[in-house]
Amino acid sequence: MDKFEKLPITDPSFVQQVQRLHRLTVYGRWLFCIFLWLTLAPICLWSLREEIVLWQQYFTWVAVRYGLIYHPFSTIGLAFCIGMTAAVLVWQSRNILMGLPHQEQQRLEKQVCRIRQQGSSHPLWKWICQ
Repeated sequence: MDKFEKLPITDPSFVQQVQRLHRLTVYGRWLFCIFLWLTLAPICLWSLREEIVLWQQYFTWVAVRYGLIYHPFSTIGLAFCIGMTAAVLVWQSRNILMGLPHQEQQRLEKQVCRIRQQGSSHPLWKWICQ
């Protein structure tokens, strides 16, 4: 039997703490996306600068295709930025439209129990429990 199996779901402060942890998770994911777009994307675009000039002069899909094929690291970096942003958008949209899945709700509740158990020495204590 798991030590977190019986969780105090009826406690209003516990529910509020779970909501705070979820909000921190959302902020963390969006901050990671912003970090990617501010660090990785400019580096990738900088290495594609000659192709971008060519695309501005003579835009064709073939030029875009070959520009991306011959710069694989830039392509992978930009695809990672786009993919992470799309994943966070889909994840947050699902949570807004359908609510949190039961499994994720339980994970957040267990995490709040661990934070409460560890006390003020936990890095998230002051954001979750105060």
